[in-house]
Amino acid sequence: MPRRRYQAEEIIPKLREAEVLLSQGKSVSEACRQIGVTDNTYYRWRKEYGGVGMDQAKCLKELERENARLKKLVAESELERRFFERPRRETSEPGEATQGCRSCA
Repeated sequence: MPRRRYQAEEIIPKLREAEVLLSQGKSVSEACRQIGVTDNTYYRWRKEYGGVGMDQAKCLKELERENARLKKLVAESELERRFFERPRRETSEPGEATQGCRSCA
């Protein structure tokens, strides 16, 4: 069976429904079965989205995307900086190859 990715907008109502079922005296396994997820998924969702409202969840996901984009930009700029900062060896004469370079020999 293919995995389904739930959006935050779908997760929060399912968690609310599970809380109602649990308050009615059902076990966690029964509540999870009724909302259509595994116990592990329920606990993971509860850990991540426990006291979060719908608007906060949207904001959280937006901030996570922005953070990932910024991390990528920083990594790229760090690579460029290291590449251009690398010291270049100068040879004693313009036509002489650098020592130790196998591809130039």
